[in-house]
Amino acid sequence: MAAPGGLAAARAVRWALRAAAAGPLLPGSARLLESCIPRATVLPARWSGSSSALGSILGIPAEKPSDALGQHPPPVATSKKEQDRLLQNQPDQPQNPKVLRIAIIGAPNAGKSTLSNQLLGRKVFPVSRKVHTTRCKARGVVTYEDTQLIILDTPGLTSPLKAKRHKLDEAMLTDPWDSMKHADLVLVLVDVSDHWTRNCLSKEVLQCLSEFPEIPSVLVLNKVDLLKKKYILLELVTELTEGIVNGRKLEARSAFEHNSSSSAKPPLQITQASPPENRAREPHCLQETGQAQEGCSSDNSGDTRASESSLVAEAAQGPNRYGPRDLKNMKGWPCFQEIFMLAALRGEEVDTLKRYLLMHAKPGPWEFHSEVLTSQSPQEICDNIIREKLLEYLPLEVPYGVTQVTEIWEEGPSGELLIVQNLLVPRKSHMVMLIGRGGKVISRIAQEAGQDLMNVFLCDVRLKLKVDVKS
Repeated sequence: MAAPGGLAAARAVRWALRAAAAGPLLPGSARLLESCIPRATVLPARWSGSSSALGSILGIPAEKPSDALGQHPPPVATSKKEQDRLLQNQPDQPQNPKVLRIAIIGAPNAGKSTLSNQLLGRKVFPVSRKVHTTRCKARGVVTYEDTQLIILDTPGLTSPLKAKRHKLDEAMLTDPWDSMKHADLVLVLVDVSDHWTRNCLSKEVLQCLSEFPEIPSVLVLNKVDLLKKKYILLELVTELTEGIVNGRKLEARSAFEHNSSSSAKPPLQITQASPPENRAREPHCLQETGQAQEGCSSDNSGDTRASESSLVAEAAQGPNRYGPRDLKNMKGWPCFQEIFMLAALRGEEVDTLKRYLLMHAKPGPWEFHSEVLTSQSPQEICDNIIREKLLEYLPLEVPYGVTQVTEIWEEGPSGELLIVQNLLVPRKSHMVMLIGRGGKVISRIAQEAGQDLMNVFLCDVRLKLKVDVKS
């Protein structure tokens, strides 16, 4: 928290960041900041995207959002034959088609599949609180007017040692790299609620970014709704970007003099410097001195002098190639073009990111028919959703040893989809845990998985699960 007598701008920053989790980030947070900025100060029209989170934090006026992206996504076909037919169909190209291939990378359990599902508008990728829920790369397709977004949902980037520890397939190591090779844009997702990992990008993520520096990258801070102290986001922005965003330098400056008995944290102050050629005409920083908080004695005002911590945006040189030695000393990536803050699970600010992606699509032919939502087969979606529930409700290593065998997949007399799947476990003790007392665990898994499948296929689904020990 800011010290007593902190700047009014500091309070505005915290409220603006709180808005990123509790409500629409744009344009409310920008207005909050503008209310604490002197009227004589002229803000730059654009240096990072005015629809990005950093633009709002710095008080850049937000672009007026277009109509809500409320287009209903198509359902997934219930038969493999029908899905294959759609995938093999020639795309129904519009007059001026545009396309953007997006790779979503990040540490395991950062929320990549959750964000992918929100962008698609329908849940087709498995989601779980346990790591390595996504086992292979899969493509999702968003078709909006003349634009097609191809989302490359990938497993979490991990090391060979961790892959061996979790008995993961080799594809878990290679798929994220393969996705990067075909991407036009990469989203780097960071879970800001995890205080163990949020302050730096993993070595695997940095290595992946450094291998493809020519691909534009965007930093996405996820789960901001779970962060109680919103001012931490400013620190994370500086650390995860190495102080550089969109080719401009962010410098965190602090100059404070106070006695040793004062433990108050200096207030935050946002500052944006002009480009070198305009610097003489505009004030060097934006500042407004707030009055001391109620209940603080005026005698203490001399103990703590003007404390300030500011972010300064200055021109920086273009992106460089970074070698292994450089990466060892880096905590973040200095080549991000934009920063977004959202809560993917609740869908907050996902539309803001989606508009940005649609806006950056390039002219080019579509790869899929507009009725295609994912490249996965219906059976793959079913297996993944059931495995998601197994990971959610079974402890430790138990769900990782389950083998799924689909015995029946057919259309019922009333048009419903009948699915019978046998779950094979290595030990009888695992079977007992999977069934649960009175069959409660397996019944709950079947009920929740069946509901998810109905939302994917948009038809009634009757799912029956059996449990056996592997012979």
